[in-house]
Amino acid sequence: MASSCSGMGFEFLTKKPYTPPSWASHLHPLPSNVFSLAHLPTPIHRWNLPNLPPNTELWIKRDDLSGMQLSGNKVRKLEFLMADAVAQGADSIITIGGIQSNHCRATAVAAKYLNLDCFLILRTSNLLVNQDPGLTGNLLVDRLAGAHVHLISKEEYSKIGSVTLTTVLKEKLIKEGRRPYVIPVGGSNSLGTWGYVEAVREIEQQIQRGADNIKFDDIVVACGSGGTIAGLSLGSSLSTLKANVHAFSVCDDPDYFHNFAQGLLDGLNAGVNSRDIVHIQNAKGLGYAMNTSEELNFVKDVAAATGVILDPVYSGKAAYAMLKDILENPKKWEGRKVLFIHTGGLLGLYDKVDQLASVVGNWQRMDVNESVPRQDGIGKMF
Repeated sequence: MASSCSGMGFEFLTKKPYTPPSWASHLHPLPSNVFSLAHLPTPIHRWNLPNLPPNTELWIKRDDLSGMQLSGNKVRKLEFLMADAVAQGADSIITIGGIQSNHCRATAVAAKYLNLDCFLILRTSNLLVNQDPGLTGNLLVDRLAGAHVHLISKEEYSKIGSVTLTTVLKEKLIKEGRRPYVIPVGGSNSLGTWGYVEAVREIEQQIQRGADNIKFDDIVVACGSGGTIAGLSLGSSLSTLKANVHAFSVCDDPDYFHNFAQGLLDGLNAGVNSRDIVHIQNAKGLGYAMNTSEELNFVKDVAAATGVILDPVYSGKAAYAMLKDILENPKKWEGRKVLFIHTGGLLGLYDKVDQLASVVGNWQRMDVNESVPRQDGIGKMF
């Protein structure tokens, strides 16, 4: 069944029947349809970071290239959540997150693809909550896509909680005659978890089609809301992959995420203990979306060495913590084939330009002698 955006005539989005992988067909709820929003499969390639132990291979899955305006891991969850919203007759989407939330930006874009209005509740500091939030990074895309931005202070957010805040806005919109659909922080509920259960099937298929005959021993990923790790770890444990999943938490502590992931798994009637299928380590450092100079230098060094641009909030912290663990515990990783999932978030770097300015450098005025003769090339501009 085609879904069109009446204003712009977008006809390329389809709502397709979804068949869960055979090894996950017993899970609940079984989605009947998903929207094709992502550009899949995302590529997997070798990632030659320095200082790896002998015979250790590091590979990277580029979910930062999932499409839909750099939506990273978020679009995999949104394929299921947006299909549910449309199936329920929603005319608008509500979601919530930090002021530079990748998930909120991805939701704003996906909503407009489907001709839905988007309402964002964004957490910011008490000093800035009454000011125009500006156009830096994800905020620029949020506002270009026409999202309705509602600011809330960190103190109010902590006191009231994300569930109550989205409920308050939902009730307000219902009174105005709207039909809102609420997506939780990060798209991380049991339905959204299917996005990364399905990603495991994709990895299986890529391995089967590839010439390298790779058998990954470990999967490493950042953890910011819990849905990605729940789907990856459940999928890996049920599938032929059977890789150990390592998550590096960038905000709350490992116990919180084990308990939260358990709730998602129970919602799927998975019958497994989160602590048996995913190992979670703390990588939040100074705090959520806050970076040390060492972390940002690492992001810069990785980009300069490999051409892979990590975001500062999620994958940058996870890769930094992973490499630190590898250096401190080389025997643990020696001889293993490791797949790192890059979950995206490139636009978050624009919020760090002041901190990055002192480390990127590499510019100078070009010195050209006046005697050099002019020669026009292709595409003369003036």
